[in-house]
Amino acid sequence: MICLECKKELSYIDHKNAIDAFGVELCAKHQVRLNRLILKNNTPKEAIQLYYGLKERNLNPMLEWWDGKKSIDIAISRVKLNIEIDTEYNMLTHEQAINDLEEAMHSFKNGFTTIRIPNDLIKHHFTETINNIIGIVEGLNANIKKI
Repeated sequence: MICLECKKELSYIDHKNAIDAFGVELCAKHQVRLNRLILKNNTPKEAIQLYYGLKERNLNPMLEWWDGKKSIDIAISRVKLNIEIDTEYNMLTHEQAINDLEEAMHSFKNGFTTIRIPNDLIKHHFTETINNIIGIVEGLNANIKKI
């Protein structure tokens, strides 16, 4: 049991607290950092789990990346991919759907692709979600013009 950030050996208590709170192994120092991030941005637990899953697969994600307008749950800047985790997708109103569509339009105009992933998909199909995101990154990378 080691911290995913600093590779420090974890005590049983640190391990248990991190798994209960975030679903990933982190030392007390990095748990405090994540707690601050969650309080500031209302970061879903599933975004944290997905971030570390993508990081483990060497995709170099950024958690709670500021795009100049709002905080993005996860960004992979190399291929201009923004990932938003939907925690209330089952209560989507037509107003929210229009807002989501407008945000996607602005992202596309700025050269970014935004995908929205329901939190249940991460909870119940984590590996498949990671594999599909890797496929999206590979597709976006293939379409980037080489200078």
